[in-house]
Amino acid sequence: MRPEIMALLAAACWATASTFSVGPTQRLGAIGFSRLRMAFATLLLWTLALASGGWHSLHPSAMGLLAASGLIGIFIGDTALFACMNRLGPRRSGVLFACHALFSALLAWVWLGEVLWGWALFGSLMLMAGVMIAILWGKRSVESHLWEQTKGSLAVGVALGLTAALCQSLATLMLKPLMTTGIDPIAASAVRTSLALLAHLALWFSGWKPARAGGPITLRDAGWVFLGAAIAMVLGMTLILKALHEGQAGVVAIFSSVSPIVILPLLWLIYRRRPAFGAWIGASLAITGTALILSHP
Repeated sequence: MRPEIMALLAAACWATASTFSVGPTQRLGAIGFSRLRMAFATLLLWTLALASGGWHSLHPSAMGLLAASGLIGIFIGDTALFACMNRLGPRRSGVLFACHALFSALLAWVWLGEVLWGWALFGSLMLMAGVMIAILWGKRSVESHLWEQTKGSLAVGVALGLTAALCQSLATLMLKPLMTTGIDPIAASAVRTSLALLAHLALWFSGWKPARAGGPITLRDAGWVFLGAAIAMVLGMTLILKALHEGQAGVVAIFSSVSPIVILPLLWLIYRRRPAFGAWIGASLAITGTALILSHP
């Protein structure tokens, strides 16, 4: 399977899981939700790694990079993303997080020497523009759904979303050289989530008040968190690491940024209203850009 297709499938996983996450995140708090999500993901990933024997591919020399990537991309990045979602909702947090595609393309050029030219560059620009247009102008003016309301400071929400995007970019680029060594993506994901979980537990045991905030965990919320962890952290993250093994980091990041496009029909089901005209324009641009990249490898 082409790395671009794997990145698209990962984006679909993240979009689907985000619809499960809004309610539990608001009830448990961003930190409490992320901690429980990491616990479920770590359990699932290590079970798969042990069952498949993928843990044999882990080498002590890779642990430092995996740990740093997990702390930056999962512990800081994911927590910032869910805190942003709590404030701005999934649609607006999506447009901020989609900036990781631009960050990744620029950083891949600086650090890895990856350069996009010709139709691939044009298609990438169309795809990123489509994602932004679909989210920014994808809401009807009369929409008053709870997910469209701003809670707290708008500036803080924007800062959290951009922090999540930057952390995602840095974590992805850190893993690119490592994934070319043949390390098992499931085992690599297990190490990353383990370090993120340890950081969350250390924060919780420190007694820091925000880390202990949030409501009680109900069986229903635990079920949604488990399902989201399985889809986003286990399946989605594994697909991204596989894509990094075979493709350019910048291109993989650009394709994985289409989550906001994928989430539009899901929000349609929730709102019971068709997306606005801008959403269709943005989605059309993104699809055209994707086709250009895939047809001009």
